[in-house]
Amino acid sequence: MSHSTVPRSSAEASTPVKTPAAPDGAPGGREERGSGKRNLRLRFRRDRALILMTLPAVLLVLVFNYLPILGNVVAFQDYDPYISDNGIISILNSPFVGMENFQRIFEDSAFWNAVENTLVLFFVQLVLFFPIPVLLALLINSVVRPRIRAVAQAVLYLPHFFSWVLVIAVFQQMFGGAGMLSQLLRQNGYDGLNIMTNPDTFPFLLTAQSVWKDAGWGIIVFLAALASVPQDHYEAAAMDGAGRWRRMWHVTLPALRPVIALLLVLRVGDALTVGFEQILLQRDGVGPGAGEVLDTFVWWNGVRNQDFGYAAAAGLVKGVVSIGLVLAANKVAHLMGEQGVYKK
Repeated sequence: MSHSTVPRSSAEASTPVKTPAAPDGAPGGREERGSGKRNLRLRFRRDRALILMTLPAVLLVLVFNYLPILGNVVAFQDYDPYISDNGIISILNSPFVGMENFQRIFEDSAFWNAVENTLVLFFVQLVLFFPIPVLLALLINSVVRPRIRAVAQAVLYLPHFFSWVLVIAVFQQMFGGAGMLSQLLRQNGYDGLNIMTNPDTFPFLLTAQSVWKDAGWGIIVFLAALASVPQDHYEAAAMDGAGRWRRMWHVTLPALRPVIALLLVLRVGDALTVGFEQILLQRDGVGPGAGEVLDTFVWWNGVRNQDFGYAAAAGLVKGVVSIGLVLAANKVAHLMGEQGVYKK
């Protein structure tokens, strides 16, 4: 009888066969980890020029954006910057008050008035300002002649380079108490208007100033997105009988949807930051009841009133809420099938 046909005992048959452990360097052992490290070294060698080019920018971000975050500790202190000429020593020697500054904030009616004004201005600008660059980009993109398109884009983009002082001065000359509109009304027997100091129309005034100054900047972003749309899509839609409006609805707008979703997420995250310089220059004209927002509230209490711990606490609350808004808006973008700020 051959050796292959000899039956094994039941104990021998039931004994499981143990696979020897993979030694170092064998598949499944340290070789996979070693290969990962080698791949990392290979990628670093391949991209070392790009990494070196980005190092200065990374250092600038770390020094000017992330390192100052440590200064938020003054929100939990009765911070006194005059203890020492060294800011670090002033922080170390300032008394710790815990959550007292935050308690003061939530009991301060001026803080909640600033929150209300900030949210009202955000919603007004979201409805009236955010769609305008999209509409203007679609309008410019529909112009056939390149020269006319370039002139229109340059004219709309030019106010972006103006300072807020100049923008507000132009609006003052047009809509102030002694402005062109008031003088025209008085010449025709009507009472003059001073829109620049009217608290009821202040959010719309700020939105009009933002549209005139920054709409051209948004146009560039949307025109860049429109430039990436293949012309074959428009030609195929035209061959199927789609007119200009149908092509815009079914070809152009879907191409802009990812960019619109991204900018909308960023805009929602920036909801509590609504133009510090623009509002600060006009705050005294309409009064703090209508012109106080969170940024000017922090500046007024921190710089003018020297209550640094209280102002830092207000700024910290604003930052935490802004992060929550970004995460929530990005989640909504994911539910709508868009990438948002980052992928899932």
